[in-house]
Amino acid sequence: MTAQGNARRVAAIQMSSGDNLDDNLRTAGDLLREASERGCVLAVLPENFAFVGKRDTDKLALAESDGSGPIQEFLARTAALHSMWIVAGSLPLKTARTRLCYGASYVFDAAGRVAGCYRKIHLFDVDLPDRDESYRESASMDPGEEPKTVDTPVGRIGLSICYDLRFPELYRRLVDENADLFSVPAAFTFATGSAHWHTLLRARAIENLAYVIAAGQHGTHPNGRATFGHSLIVDPWGRILAEQDSGHGVVDAEIDLSLPRRLRAEFPVLRHRRL
Repeated sequence: MTAQGNARRVAAIQMSSGDNLDDNLRTAGDLLREASERGCVLAVLPENFAFVGKRDTDKLALAESDGSGPIQEFLARTAALHSMWIVAGSLPLKTARTRLCYGASYVFDAAGRVAGCYRKIHLFDVDLPDRDESYRESASMDPGEEPKTVDTPVGRIGLSICYDLRFPELYRRLVDENADLFSVPAAFTFATGSAHWHTLLRARAIENLAYVIAAGQHGTHPNGRATFGHSLIVDPWGRILAEQDSGHGVVDAEIDLSLPRRLRAEFPVLRHRRL
């Protein structure tokens, strides 16, 4: 399936982040090094990879200004060290408007330079049906407003974060901007992940004929939240190329840069849209 000369190896990094920044960065560094050693040219970290506190508002104390801070410095240094692109899951980024933060997904190129930044648009304000679980991301976060794509060695990547996955119109916007693949760093709850994670990821891949790299949190975190794991990579025909259920790890697969564009030409569903 992979055309000679168009193959690139990518990775989804799976973690169980806690409330110790140094420990989380050390784990992320180890896993990114492993991804590099496997020949990956791009790796996606999970949502909140650097910190998960006992309360959602704890992350406000670690929120960084755009262009500076220990998390961004770690990412720039690590990308340059391994000559590897990093989609930095999400980290807390200060806003100019309020005391809250954005959930920001930075992209660092292989020289450690910022190639783009997406601010999470859809915030997880949810009471789970029939469960004693309630979430209010809006208590600590402001929503972003603009979709974002970035050109990388594995094609044009459309950036998203976790709850965004439930809003197909975002991915249509990204594919209208010629995205070949989507990054989905996440911290899906165990309940919602068990029900919908695989279905939603494969749907976003199939309906847009795009690769999906989904990097998840797993296990139970300091806030008591249990996350689903199951980091995976899906091809544009909806096939799961690689997956890891639980535990820290590197989920890697070879992707074909030409496949999304060839499928879109041969199976022109995107051109048949009428609404």
